[in-house]
Amino acid sequence: MAKTPSKPPARPAPKPAAKPAPRQTSPKMSTLGAKVMNGYKPTRAEQVSMAASLVSQDQTKGQNSRTK
Repeated sequence: MAKTPSKPPARPAPKPAAKPAPRQTSPKMSTLGAKVMNGYKPTRAEQVSMAASLVSQDQTKGQNSRTK
């Protein structure tokens, strides 16, 4: 009696990709942002740091097209 080849078990359907968690602003950036909103003039280094933090949290890749 010969064995018949059996089918391998079916794999379950892959789960849809979960949304990445929103990025958190560091306490240092949050404090600096609050100071700037209250009239504090940030140094060049602080401006660069805030800009980098803002860009790193952008979840939409590329530029949005603006329509008039």
